[in-house]
Amino acid sequence: MNAPQTSAAPATAAAGNPKRRQALTTIAAVVVVAGLAWTAYEWLVASHYENTDNAYVQGNVIQITPQIGGTVMAIMADDTDFVTAGQPLVKLDPADARVALQQAEAGLAGAVRQVRTLYANNGTLAAQINLRSADVTRAQTDVVRAQSEVARATEDLSRRQALTGNGAVSQEELNHTKTQLANANAALAAAKANVVASEAGVVAAREQLLSNQAMTDGTSVERHPSVQAAAAKVREAYLAQQRAALPSPVDGYVAKRTVQLGQRVAAGTPLMSVVPLSQVWVDANFKEVQLRNIRIGQPVKLTADVYGKKVEYTGTVAGLGIGTGAAFSLLPAQNATGNWIKVVQRVPVRIALDAEQVKASPLRVGLSMDATVDVSQKDGKSLAEAPRAAPVASTSVYATIDSGADAEVNRVISANLGRPLAQDKAAKPAAAPKSGAADDAQGSAVPAPRNLAAVAPAVLAQ
Repeated sequence: MNAPQTSAAPATAAAGNPKRRQALTTIAAVVVVAGLAWTAYEWLVASHYENTDNAYVQGNVIQITPQIGGTVMAIMADDTDFVTAGQPLVKLDPADARVALQQAEAGLAGAVRQVRTLYANNGTLAAQINLRSADVTRAQTDVVRAQSEVARATEDLSRRQALTGNGAVSQEELNHTKTQLANANAALAAAKANVVASEAGVVAAREQLLSNQAMTDGTSVERHPSVQAAAAKVREAYLAQQRAALPSPVDGYVAKRTVQLGQRVAAGTPLMSVVPLSQVWVDANFKEVQLRNIRIGQPVKLTADVYGKKVEYTGTVAGLGIGTGAAFSLLPAQNATGNWIKVVQRVPVRIALDAEQVKASPLRVGLSMDATVDVSQKDGKSLAEAPRAAPVASTSVYATIDSGADAEVNRVISANLGRPLAQDKAAKPAAAPKSGAADDAQGSAVPAPRNLAAVAPAVLAQ
């Protein structure tokens, strides 16, 4: 019996199915074309861009804090309000500052009058030197007169002692002559002591004048250190009074107002914030593997979720962060452990925005952004190599807060000086006036005392 023979028809049919072969060929061709297209895209397009959606709008959040303590009397702005630079935001009770200013002005007035007294004392002390010099001259005259009396009494005693032997002069008369001589010698000693005392008086008066002149030489009343110290206290009190009103340092929008009426606030207490939305930027957090081609100055295209794709911002890479976010976190990661798992880190890249575009389509701090950096040009730097030429931010609001302090000081000085205040007088000291000059004198013309050791050498030698 013949065995049944198997047919090879199915295999032949399968191998010869043109449709299946065409389908497999088509799929393979599509895969190859897609691979080539993707490779071409990566090589020609994608490799020239780095993008991330981990980007957020950042800006300066300026805290408004008082420089002095006080009670809140008025709140001039609320959340979402637009304020301009110099506009008062909060006003504190100025009563304490006003009283302190009045006390400082009284202290300045007293200092001016005390310094005027110092200048006036120069003339008084110079007159005392002249008076003491006259006392020395009078005492020297008394010495000469006492010497004459001693000489006369000595001559009388000698003549009477010569006549005592023949009885021409009684013993009583001789004793009387001796008494006169003793009295003359005592008067001479008293006159010499008076000369020494008068000389000491001249020296003391001269030292007093020198001591007083040491506090007045080379300056005027308004430039005297005591007056300047009191004037500084007036300026300090004036500034404290002006600081009772808290101005906005920049143009911006109010946020996070926490201050309330009647609240007692201390210096440095945050009351509200002002955000200048015209000065915002974007911090885009790129993976560390994306940083190899990012350079300062490269162009960036950005879109905000709040506007979508219809609004595109043009930016520029302003700088790359110095460390990852984990490195500057409050609790840095500790990777020196046995259970370590590598996590790709991110580094913030600051992107400067076009001010006109931000003005046309305002952004808010914290909004999400998509950033795409064109890394075609890699000739820039990854780190800044020169210091910043201009300040990052500045304000002139506080520069004029003390503009009236000098006027207040000059007013108080002029009211107590006794003459108009000359601003240019302090630059060049005036000539020394005569004795008894006015209180604003630079010094006094004092005659130099005579060399007292050379006065009446015959008298002092005895």
